[in-house]
Amino acid sequence: MQPDITIPDALKPSDGRFGSGPSKVPANAVAALAEEAADYLGTSHRQPTVQFTVAALRNAMAELFALPDGYEVVLGNGGTTSFWDAATFCLIEERAQHLCFGEFSSKFSKVAQAAPHIGEPSCISTDPGDHPEPVFDPEVDAYALTHNETSTGVMAPVVRPQGCTDQQLVLVDATSAAGGLRVDPHHSDVYYFAPQKCFASDGGLWIAAMSPAAIDRILKLSTQRWVPPTLDLQIAVDNSRKDQTYNTPALATLFLTLHTAQFICENGGLEWSAKRCDRSADVLYSWADRTDYTNAFVSDPAKRSHTVATIDLADSIDALSVAAALRANGIVDTEPYRKLGRNQLRIAMYPMIDPSDIEALTGCIDFVVNAL
Repeated sequence: MQPDITIPDALKPSDGRFGSGPSKVPANAVAALAEEAADYLGTSHRQPTVQFTVAALRNAMAELFALPDGYEVVLGNGGTTSFWDAATFCLIEERAQHLCFGEFSSKFSKVAQAAPHIGEPSCISTDPGDHPEPVFDPEVDAYALTHNETSTGVMAPVVRPQGCTDQQLVLVDATSAAGGLRVDPHHSDVYYFAPQKCFASDGGLWIAAMSPAAIDRILKLSTQRWVPPTLDLQIAVDNSRKDQTYNTPALATLFLTLHTAQFICENGGLEWSAKRCDRSADVLYSWADRTDYTNAFVSDPAKRSHTVATIDLADSIDALSVAAALRANGIVDTEPYRKLGRNQLRIAMYPMIDPSDIEALTGCIDFVVNAL
């Protein structure tokens, strides 16, 4: 039976949401949406009110990531999982190389493996808690990288493989990294993500920064293959250039994503945002390193994510009981990723989570463990 533990209010964070996705949505963003609701929600996505929001969002993303000339911000419905399906039709010509080091990086490789119209993918794997390196392969036309593995709390560099040719695209899943980790866009042809993590929004949307080479590949393959319209990235490109999406999007998601992107840009851009995540990571990992019942799951400090942390607890302490006690006190979504199967807590450190709240969380965990 779970003991009744009451954490003193003085110890609690100002906001108790630490989920790795969907993530904390700040109250001021919700209030801003409410102020605009009468003129925005429930309106057509092909009319100026919504098109202005999409245009502003595309501009904000281009500014935030300092996109090179010729790169375009493209939007589509369905989130990252849908984008993987679309990529097998419109970005992978024959064969891709996938780096697999967790649940989500592996999922894309499984999608490519099941697709009957492309060849068997090459998969380079490591155990969870580490990440592999891409290897130049003249037989592949796309490298599928993951900037941050949400399930394990491992971050990996975004760098074009040595020897990569102009005919080989670099596709980077940045769903739990974009907006919180530094990146050089020159090293990717498609840097894609969903906004329900660092951008403090809801899901159901994918956003991608695409190079001219990626857009050329999309045009080529979409004219050579039958592609379901909802997965046709050329349709997504065409609609994005009109500041709209192919299907009706979730308008609240667009608004909240724009709100966060503009907030980050106004406060110093990606470097400001990344430094904020750095501070949270330093607080959390320093606490884990000095506490006798915790260890960072990712042993190499250079590979420890600054947006999603995985902290192992001693075998004598049940992580699920700790998470349940925290939840009973309004501190939520610290449970481990279920498929990883470890006795650990998983804690988001996205830009909209105040580093001081991360520090307060560590005090709350100590309180709960002592009470247990």
